[in-house]
Amino acid sequence: MPTDYTYLNTPIEYLRTVGPARATLLQRELGIFTFGDLLEYYPFRYLDRTRFLTINQITETNNYIVTKGVITDIKTVGEGRKMRLTAYLRDNTGCVELVWFQGIKWVKDSIKANTEYLVLGRPTLFNGTYNIAHPDLELVKPEGDAVAQSFIPIYSSSEKLKSRGLSTKGISKMMAVLLGDARGKIPETLPQYLLDRFGLMGREQAMFNIHFPKDRAANEKAVRRLKFEEIFLMQLEYLYAKTERQQKSTGLVFNHIGDNFNNFYNNNLPFELTGAQKRVVREIYSDMRTGKQMNRLLQGDVGSGKTLVALLCMLIACDNGCQACIMAPTEILATQHFANISRFLENTGISVELLTGSTKPSQKKNIKERLQKGEINILIGTHALIEKDVVFANLGLVVIDEQHRFGVEQRAKMWTKNSVPPHVLVMTATPIPRTLAMTVYGDLDCSIIDELPPGRKPIKTIHQYDNDRLKVFGFMRRQIEAGHQIYVVYPLIKESEKMDLKDLMDGYESISRAFPQPQYQISMVHGQLKSDVKDYEMERFKKGETHIMVSTTVIEVGVDVPNASVMVIENAERFGLSQLHQLRGRVGRGAEQSYCILMTSQKLTTEGRARIKTMVDTTDGFKIAEADLKLRGPGDLQGLQQSGVIDLKLADIVQDENMIRVARDTVNEILAADPQLTAEQNSCLKRHINKKRSKINWGRIS
Repeated sequence: MPTDYTYLNTPIEYLRTVGPARATLLQRELGIFTFGDLLEYYPFRYLDRTRFLTINQITETNNYIVTKGVITDIKTVGEGRKMRLTAYLRDNTGCVELVWFQGIKWVKDSIKANTEYLVLGRPTLFNGTYNIAHPDLELVKPEGDAVAQSFIPIYSSSEKLKSRGLSTKGISKMMAVLLGDARGKIPETLPQYLLDRFGLMGREQAMFNIHFPKDRAANEKAVRRLKFEEIFLMQLEYLYAKTERQQKSTGLVFNHIGDNFNNFYNNNLPFELTGAQKRVVREIYSDMRTGKQMNRLLQGDVGSGKTLVALLCMLIACDNGCQACIMAPTEILATQHFANISRFLENTGISVELLTGSTKPSQKKNIKERLQKGEINILIGTHALIEKDVVFANLGLVVIDEQHRFGVEQRAKMWTKNSVPPHVLVMTATPIPRTLAMTVYGDLDCSIIDELPPGRKPIKTIHQYDNDRLKVFGFMRRQIEAGHQIYVVYPLIKESEKMDLKDLMDGYESISRAFPQPQYQISMVHGQLKSDVKDYEMERFKKGETHIMVSTTVIEVGVDVPNASVMVIENAERFGLSQLHQLRGRVGRGAEQSYCILMTSQKLTTEGRARIKTMVDTTDGFKIAEADLKLRGPGDLQGLQQSGVIDLKLADIVQDENMIRVARDTVNEILAADPQLTAEQNSCLKRHINKKRSKINWGRIS
């Protein structure tokens, strides 16, 4: 058995039946560059050729079917670009039209009239009649003739691929050529002791049985093997990186808690810490004392007090002669942090500054000079912090807020701001489901603040339809009369032709009519406003000079107005659950009862209805995150699909949670016994790590 991947690294154009033109198409359409890429292009479903539908059993709910009948009435219709080939497939229950728009001459020459065929395809209903476009055809074998394969793989394709003969059938033929040549050339990726322990088939056998299974049982075993491999190797990459960092990475030693921390804790703490906050501070301090660089994820629901925890940790850095910084994704959030932390540290002697794109040039210059001299203890800012001329005297702790909003390379630049890499604390107010945390953030230590500060009343969430708007306006008036303020959030700024949504400009006019001046004052904020206008409107609302803030999701993070008690979200069905939860977290920050009103149309999809029901039923961010994961899948959460962090072809982090847990425990067990994977039995695992290390993987930084 070869011990390298030479054969699988062969460019796809060298596979028989492919060639340069098809290779270019496979690269563009499917991301298939090598034999190995093709081998891992798995079927998305299978059809049992021995179980076919009769024509009268075809319905609109059928996605992909196998049916059988005699083909008749073969003819071309239309001319030029509108030309198509049609035929009818008949059995004793009815007939269905077959149609081809491309490859007409080749198909016409290859079809035999009045002959029985198996037909594979996707039925659609047109003018009351079912038809199947570009079906795959196969002659029915004579009685007693062996059928080559009864369990048929179905591959995703595209119109461009189909035009070059690479429909699901064409891809299957290509896969057969590859597997025919690949016997004895597919290296094993898992140690034999793992195959024995978990009863897994070998990799080569699994590849044959996922593409051309001899039966359903063999296919299920192949899928289980390859799923486990996928999950196990992902966990291996994350946990090996974590183990290596813990063993090799040097870090600043913060073993002293001094006056800065103690004075603040004893004299300036705005409220008693929750048990969860105290636990998390202990976990972070424990990391910062080890002499190894900390790389920790801090999760906490909206309003759970993450900023206060971060401040306490920054004060520990100050007590150990170091500087600290917070990097936030927006100026609004950075300014909010600066205002809160400056207020907390008033009269403590700790120097705090704010650096953003809007900071005046003269002020920027002064801040940078003082920062380099060590005269600034805590710097708060946006992307401006990663500029080359922002130089710290001795940066000890970097706090990155709403970390998923930053590019990975941007975050990585903060590591270079000190000769010894600073400790890193990344924070998110979007609770991460356990399975997602084990995969996406598998190499980070994780702390969770799972308590809200005492005295907070749960926000009441109410679902109202558009035709209840007058009732909602009446409720808003009563809240304003009681001295409270209100957010109204829209998903768009201007009307969209494609989506029937209430846009912000139309909404502003509607609310202005319902709440006329001078009795009512209204602010409006959205991302296209200039910063000074946005800040002015935001400040009016914070000071209580306006009663209603009409906004887009620009206020999703960073706006803290305790007097705001009502959040109205228009077209709530168009938002994801995590975003709805973030928006709801803008209220409920004072002692008064707060409300979130979700406005929707009467027409709701099943998924939309499920999202609204989840929001009404619970305010628990972790339950909401789990529900969001199940509804949307991991790829849509936090932009992970775009970042390439989640790259699972077979496994599902919701359905395969137990397998993820088992794989993670197994990797931890292996690395505890063999941290460098130097044992002969782990050589294939070390080879996998080295192969991954040959490519820069930004996705695992912070």
